[in-house]
Amino acid sequence: TEEDVVKSKKTFRSQAVVNQNAETELMLEGDDDAVSLLQEKEIDNLAGPVVLSTPAQLIAPVVVAKGTLSITTTEIYFEVDEDDPAFKKIDPKVLAYTEGLHGKWMFSEIRAVFSRRYLLQNTALEVFMANRTSVMFNFPDQATVKKVVYSLPRVGVGTSYGLPQARRISLATPRQLFKSSNMTQRWQRREISNFEYLMFLNTIAGRTYNDLNQYPVFPWVLTNYESEELDLTIAGNFRDLSKPIGALNPKRAVFYAERYETWDDDQTPPYHYNTHYSTASSTLLWLVRIEPFTTFFLNANDGKFDYPDKTFSSVARSWRNCQRDTNDVKELIPEFYYLPEMFVNSNEYDLGVREDGTAVSNVELPPWSKKPEDFVRINRMALESEFVSCQLHQWIDLIFGYKQRGPEAVRALNLFHYLTYEGSVNLDSIADPVLREAMEAQIQNFGQTPSQLLIEPHPPRSSAMHLCFLPQSPLMFKDQMQQDVIMVLKFPSNSPVTHVAANTLPHLTIPAVVTVTCSRLFAVNKWHNTVGLRGAPGYSLDQAHHLPIEMDSLIANNSGVNKRQITDLVDQSIQINAHCFVVTADNRYILVCGFWDKSFRVYSTETGKLTQIVFGHWDVVTCLARSESYIGGDCYIVSGSRDATLLLWYWSGRHHIIGDNPNNSDYPAPRAVLTGHDHEVVCVSVCAELGLVISGAKEGPCLVHTITGDLLRALEGPVNCVYPRLISVSSEGHCIIYYERGRFCNFSINGKLLAKMEVNDSTKAILLSSDGQNLVTGGEGGVVQVWQACDFKQLYIYPGCDAGIRAMDLSHDQRTLITGMASGSIVAFNIDFNRWHYEHQNRY
Repeated sequence: TEEDVVKSKKTFRSQAVVNQNAETELMLEGDDDAVSLLQEKEIDNLAGPVVLSTPAQLIAPVVVAKGTLSITTTEIYFEVDEDDPAFKKIDPKVLAYTEGLHGKWMFSEIRAVFSRRYLLQNTALEVFMANRTSVMFNFPDQATVKKVVYSLPRVGVGTSYGLPQARRISLATPRQLFKSSNMTQRWQRREISNFEYLMFLNTIAGRTYNDLNQYPVFPWVLTNYESEELDLTIAGNFRDLSKPIGALNPKRAVFYAERYETWDDDQTPPYHYNTHYSTASSTLLWLVRIEPFTTFFLNANDGKFDYPDKTFSSVARSWRNCQRDTNDVKELIPEFYYLPEMFVNSNEYDLGVREDGTAVSNVELPPWSKKPEDFVRINRMALESEFVSCQLHQWIDLIFGYKQRGPEAVRALNLFHYLTYEGSVNLDSIADPVLREAMEAQIQNFGQTPSQLLIEPHPPRSSAMHLCFLPQSPLMFKDQMQQDVIMVLKFPSNSPVTHVAANTLPHLTIPAVVTVTCSRLFAVNKWHNTVGLRGAPGYSLDQAHHLPIEMDSLIANNSGVNKRQITDLVDQSIQINAHCFVVTADNRYILVCGFWDKSFRVYSTETGKLTQIVFGHWDVVTCLARSESYIGGDCYIVSGSRDATLLLWYWSGRHHIIGDNPNNSDYPAPRAVLTGHDHEVVCVSVCAELGLVISGAKEGPCLVHTITGDLLRALEGPVNCVYPRLISVSSEGHCIIYYERGRFCNFSINGKLLAKMEVNDSTKAILLSSDGQNLVTGGEGGVVQVWQACDFKQLYIYPGCDAGIRAMDLSHDQRTLITGMASGSIVAFNIDFNRWHYEHQNRY
């Protein structure tokens, strides 16, 4: 009842102010907690297969399902309680989109484990898998959370944030994760983008795609949605990020300030806003045009769409509402910066008619954007612009930082209802189930503020101009670095260099550029990171003469060529090309295909010895690809064959084999069989981040499969783009395909053709920069060219080489391009995507 809720507000008001003491930094050195070792010994001694069983709730976007979580020594299981009355009430249409109700997840697939909140209580966990899916569970109490973490693999929060792979990291508070991670420094140095940094902050602050009440939150960055053209060099087109949405309009800011000052309800602490910048309903509103959100929206609204003028139907109107309506202070969601499909009513639902008589279908875009892809691309450019970069720390202060609560929030006009804040209520202390349910409903209704990550101002980002003059910076504009070619390295064998793999990360035992020739002679050429050394502390002139790549001594001395030669017989009809090889991320193994016996094989780069033969196809294996690597070098390998199938395999970095079981390395089983093609497979790319395999058949087409083997779609190019030969996919979901006769297409991962071009060269190698913004191409003409990936605008042409280019790769810092040449040499080029990006942006 209302009376009970009022009583509960009185009870919890005293807890509304949360302890502001700074938390100590995590101990990053030393072994993981002794408890985990003890726990592992206990697990080994257990007689039964189940290590832990506990009641749990599966948290999915609009479903909370009670059940039982069981953990064995190798897997997690969840069984929903189908007899639970609440479960029986859930709409079957919604359940159809809910994964994990009878779920099984293998330990070997787990990449990260994060502590999470559910209904403001620190009792949940989110487990991220290798295919970038995740699953979230809520537990009875924090003690159970700890038991679960200690029964799971020791993965921490993954490899991305510079934190150890330790269970105590999974149990750390968001503030501890923030203080101990290296991501802020990387963002300041511009090693990661604004988008990546905001996703990091959202992730550690508890935001998740599995709970619409805690969906990731992104800022509005533009203010001009009316002009025919948009100039991203004019400050007036950008929002003031030092103020919350509610305080941008001075008149509205006065209204909110007065509400706070004249507050007279002694049952509830005063606040500025009675709605939040991120709620489940606002997220559904933004995403109403795409499934499963259309179904979720209809389910939440009695099967009806909202009044047309309340529906998200125009970007300009939504922005105006956020400036004028006292009940609307919505920020954006990440999809505004990467998902053009959210603006298109592809299901042709009747969303009603506006007051002016026009039908609501697709979202009305600003005049400066001709199509959703343009809007998303330009919005993303704005997010990464200098105007946003130099202000973003102030928005972070409001959402995640010291202006989130307390006196600073009051001063900044940034205070929300007390039930949106962590620590405002302890649900376990409410004995009355009806009262508890009422309180939970209120928390869900008000939205939830992210965990507070810092209680002092967030440091600003280094300016681009400042970085231009830092010698060790990626934005290298110095004259000495303007020379295009760093070095040419000629191998004694004149055989064309057909594969190049630059695994140059400093933490590797052997940072190296591995090259393979047509005669299958491979070289492990040491990498010296001299580019980063210039101007760094302790740098000496001696080091200036060091070239970044040192030829493999066994090849240079001609002493151990037999250790470096793969002599096993390949099928005579196979043309050796870049697709025939994969080098593992640690440079220790080469995988080779094309053998007459329909196998592909694994060789040690150290000894040259054959370590594994893998069978699975019914015909010769024609191409191989590997995904990005995870903890310990685990990754996916895909093999394509003349039998028109692809097989997805798991490479264990721990055991250095295909498959999980070192005792059964002779007969590993593929994780999935992909059967969409009718012809020989000639090229393939696999992206674990997206959970997708994109492959091309000799006679076409290109197909997109999930890594579980489901065929999603064909990528249909123009009439003359028939025979695919090269594929490169970005983690953003853009797919560049090169077809015979110089033809290129850029597809969205959802199958839309975004751009095409023809070049007058037989292209042999393509690759995308790590952010997916730039395409590098090289071919028989011996010319390296750099293009803007989204529209194939040419950014740079390197001086021509005296031989054709057969293969290419980029160093880990994206500052050196290494090409394999038909003449049997490799050429290292300086490359500077940032310079071209800024030049192009200013032109734009």
